[in-house]
Amino acid sequence: MSNNHLPFERPLVELQAKITELKKYTQAKELDFSSEIEQLEKRLNTMEEQIYGNLNTWQKVQIARHTDRPTTTYYLEHIFDDFLELHGDRLFRDDPSLIGGLARLDDVVVTVLGHERGGKTKEKIRRNFGSPHPEGYRKALRLMHQAEKFNRPIITFIDTQGAYPGIAAEERGQCEAIAHNLREMAALTVPIIVVVIGEGGSGGALAIGVGDRLLMLENAYYSVISPEGAAAILFHDASKAEEAAQALKITAQELKALKIIDEIIAEPRGGAHKNREEQAAYVKKSLLHVLKALIKIPKEDRVVSRYKKLAAIGSYQVEE
Repeated sequence: MSNNHLPFERPLVELQAKITELKKYTQAKELDFSSEIEQLEKRLNTMEEQIYGNLNTWQKVQIARHTDRPTTTYYLEHIFDDFLELHGDRLFRDDPSLIGGLARLDDVVVTVLGHERGGKTKEKIRRNFGSPHPEGYRKALRLMHQAEKFNRPIITFIDTQGAYPGIAAEERGQCEAIAHNLREMAALTVPIIVVVIGEGGSGGALAIGVGDRLLMLENAYYSVISPEGAAAILFHDASKAEEAAQALKITAQELKALKIIDEIIAEPRGGAHKNREEQAAYVKKSLLHVLKALIKIPKEDRVVSRYKKLAAIGSYQVEE
């Protein structure tokens, strides 16, 4: 088990440590404790099923934020072939917190882009922890317009706490850049598939989140605001993030029930970081299945269907 375990995983870590210690003792003393080890491993398996099969919202948020969770770069390397990264918004600079370019998904050439939060500390800083500036969203829009021109499907990966809220970003038109993307993506005629792979925070996520199909990993979350931000507003106490998370209805399962997302992609037991290769295989399988269906839809019907899908989100009641 990874050393980067989460608080609720402590019982599993402790039991795994006992099993490891007993195995070492068995080898050192040349004694047979195979029966005891087998019983402990069965107990560990049962405990994993109980813990991971009954995760609450806050625990899923913690898994979505896990430092070892695969990012967009990992999926680019393990799902697609011949990825060619394209840089810059042609207005200000390149934003490394949002990456994109051309790639092959089996035999289909696609435009793929997504938030990139980085792995180690230096990389996280360079990537601005996955929080794009307006030039990041303008780069994304440039690549999407290019995809429209050459009739290439678009695949986006969402993994951000939100757009960068700094003064410089606001001065360069952060809100306008996000709003522009929303409008333009709604009108594109090529297929658009959106996948929430970790955190899906606020307009920073939505700016590349308008599509024909919205998929979410099992332990990802998608929200108008972070649990901490909601707690600060609702309860005037950011430490009540766990309570806010529960109220926000932000998990994949809750959003599927509300008909906001279309499909939940399974994760290995304990989260995507437990088996990255297996997770990449799950994502690729879903992408191929959805893309095959979308390509068959005529362009005009696709745009109308996308509009109806978005317009149908939410409900209201008229009292007599």
